[in-house]
Amino acid sequence: MSRRGWWAVMLLLACLPAGGCVERIMKIDSRPQGARVLINDEDVGTTPVQVSFLWYGDYDIVLRKEGYRTLKTHYLVQPPWYELPGVDLFSEVFWPGMIRDVHTLPVFELQPATPAPVEDVIRRAVDLRERALRGTVE
Repeated sequence: MSRRGWWAVMLLLACLPAGGCVERIMKIDSRPQGARVLINDEDVGTTPVQVSFLWYGDYDIVLRKEGYRTLKTHYLVQPPWYELPGVDLFSEVFWPGMIRDVHTLPVFELQPATPAPVEDVIRRAVDLRERALRGTVE
């Protein structure tokens, strides 16, 4: 092999790792929209929102909106076949382009908050005050 051919092979081998890349995205929506979204205790925006993520697995998701109950749940993001061990080397390093892995989560239904009756709140407040005065509050 000539010197020029040798350099061409070396350049090709050096460029191979720069080819592959996987972009992982989670799409989260709620009904009604406009809820704050926290993933693993990190605020990522309001619905509808798209979030990049690094690993597959279980994510804790919290949705909050004024006038609605806070929704706490989790979602298991399963890897596609090309991200399984062994195959992922090819898809992330040698594949000559960008791979987009988009996970659209089910739409989360938020339930309206129901305020506690005033009588119940007053009764609990009086009970707590009496326990505090007796020294039995935990």
